Amino acid sequence: QVQLGESGGGLAQPGGTLTLSCAASGRISSPNTMGWYRQAPGKQRELVASMTTGGTTDYVDSVKGRFTISRDNMKNTVYLQMNSLEPEDTAMYYCNLNHIIWNYWGQGTQVTVSS
Repeated sequence: QVQLGESGGGLAQPGGTLTLSCAASGRISSPNTMGWYRQAPGKQRELVASMTTGGTTDYVDSVKGRFTISRDNMKNTVYLQMNSLEPEDTAMYYCNLNHIIWNYWGQGTQVTVSS
């Protein structure tokens, strides 16, 4: 079993910065993909950014150039640096770890962008 622990959400002003962290623990298999999804009220959950063990990244178009995903494979931790935040980024952000058919989720951390 794998557990994901998220931190770093909160309230930010438009144009501000937040950094999310997610640490995985338990029986972690490699290679794997760790990433962040978000879900706003009334909307479907969407992939924000992901990164493989080997360093390949993927971003949703709306965050390209503003968000940066990184990971520390030794610590099984993934980070999401969010710059130039917009009100449209307001959502619950969920950490995800995927290895073949196994998919694990964190409990989520709220990000609210408002003046």
